[in-house]
Amino acid sequence: MRIAIVSDKAPVMNFLQRAVMGLEDHEVAWIALNGAAAVERCRADTPDLILMDLIMPVMDGVEATRRIMERSPCPVLVVTPTLEGNTGRVFEAMGHGALDAVHVPETGGGLDAGREMDLLVKKIAMIEKLKGQASPGQVRGGLPPAFDNGLTTLIVMGSSTGGPKALAEILSGLPAELGAGIVIVQHVDSRFSSNLAVWLNGQTGLEVRLASTGDRPEQGKVFLGGGSDHLVLTRNLTLSYTPEPENIPFRPSVDVFFKSVAKNWPSEGIAVLLTGMGRDGAEGLMALKRAGWYTMAQNEETSVIYGMPKAARALGAASEILAVGEVAPTIRRSLNRGKARTKALSWEW
Repeated sequence: MRIAIVSDKAPVMNFLQRAVMGLEDHEVAWIALNGAAAVERCRADTPDLILMDLIMPVMDGVEATRRIMERSPCPVLVVTPTLEGNTGRVFEAMGHGALDAVHVPETGGGLDAGREMDLLVKKIAMIEKLKGQASPGQVRGGLPPAFDNGLTTLIVMGSSTGGPKALAEILSGLPAELGAGIVIVQHVDSRFSSNLAVWLNGQTGLEVRLASTGDRPEQGKVFLGGGSDHLVLTRNLTLSYTPEPENIPFRPSVDVFFKSVAKNWPSEGIAVLLTGMGRDGAEGLMALKRAGWYTMAQNEETSVIYGMPKAARALGAASEILAVGEVAPTIRRSLNRGKARTKALSWEW
């Protein structure tokens, strides 16, 4: 695997080089000192993965990611030694197509360097596995008996690459008095999940917060999966976390959550599968379709990565495809009709 490094900070650059050189069958493809140089280098020599610093002179990692995904798309992993004040930029970069983000030590060493190195190596391994799964693509009810809070409909959403921007657009198009509860699973490093919840909360009139064990979906509220384990809906209709299955590289997994909902939610609902690399969520969407849910998937034209939806369509889990801008109006119409129609959607990467 050929990995490019983009950073103007010598300690960060050295840390990233050590990480890549310590992996068997991996090599540093090239190094760029700013985003503008990375855009040109990527056009001439597109690597298998780019480790992209966030804050750099000339052109930052957000704009560099946007241009790379437009001109010579390849997987981008944001690496940043500075979290405070920069979480919005992280989610902007993910909205343009960065797969995920990971924290690296500012000095390249210190007490946490070993742990940060392990996390980075795991992220690289996860992306390599996802690349192996991905098909060639383009960048571009009734009241549940256990509830007494008036919730009649559950909406679930799953997303990965490009997801934060898509989720923000959808949530901003839903009214604060939405007659449903929402639970979201977005592939994002556990250290960024709480900040993602805060960021999304600022994009909508709905209340967005991280899901905690024991929470129940509530009308007009949005729960976001966070942490390093999988989010699930339990038999008691509460949210919880589980480390199983351990062999799934991305956490939380959309498939794990969707399947738990299909198994335990006692009525129909609305499911949305959004832009993302790989196949996660396709089997779960099919399980929800079979349970009578109205399933939706983002179309290729508005997906940053058309992989997860494409896999769902291949399974027959998605019978309707929507542009991201059509998802919120469709949800509103479905809720206004008082029921989730039994249809389905599709996607790709």
